[in-house]
Amino acid sequence: MPRANASAERVIWNGSAVAKNPSLDELWDLPLPGYYHSPPPCVSPLPEAAARYLEHAIAPGTRLASSVRLRMHGQIKLKQWLPFTAEQVIHQRYGMIWKAAVRRSGMIIRGFDRLLNGKAAMKWKLFGLIPVMSASGPDIDRSAAGRLMAESVWLPSILCANNIIWTARDNLHPCARLVVGTEAQELSFSIDDEGRLQNLHLQRWGNPESREFHYVSFGGVVEEERAFGGYTIPTRLRVGWHFGTDRFETEGEFFRVTIDDATYR
Repeated sequence: MPRANASAERVIWNGSAVAKNPSLDELWDLPLPGYYHSPPPCVSPLPEAAARYLEHAIAPGTRLASSVRLRMHGQIKLKQWLPFTAEQVIHQRYGMIWKAAVRRSGMIIRGFDRLLNGKAAMKWKLFGLIPVMSASGPDIDRSAAGRLMAESVWLPSILCANNIIWTARDNLHPCARLVVGTEAQELSFSIDDEGRLQNLHLQRWGNPESREFHYVSFGGVVEEERAFGGYTIPTRLRVGWHFGTDRFETEGEFFRVTIDDATYR
């Protein structure tokens, strides 16, 4: 739990003094845990399917990164499909910030989703001035934790941490058990014979029907991958609720994204 320092508007996270509400740039500049290894030590004792996925995602000799900065574009479904551009930082220790601009009928809605030290918030404004949506609280924390678990495929060094428990249904379906905040879930993968990711899914806390929050199958289909600095990650995905059912195509899919660039540190 952060300890507030009101005069300086800073808090203590994991022993480091940081801005109370860091920007995307400030999150990118936060201290690194310093747990680098080469080659990844996590591969040898794992199930064969998990090792094949990680060996494909992280090239031999690549230093395990603590954070990634992504540039992306795509479409998000807000009753209708709308174009967006965005930047995101995912930090192994602190969480993530996704900052985007969405275009709708000639108007621009700007804002962010974030999960920092277990606490989530969403704030969006028309033209950056007029509030159109904000949310926070325990349900948002839990839902954002599920999102961060799914997005670990963009920072696969997270999946080499000592607290990740790997299992496998067979040689093409590894599963990683992750804990983010109060959420503990199995992130399941489908891979091909070379270890390329085909799709991913987990049970995520959410309310896609705009009713009470509950666990819903959530996942994404990988349509393209690219390599950046020793990491091979999904770069074109279709993501949404009710994954693995007919409802994914008809009502669950809400996010289509292309990663334009990824920088690791």
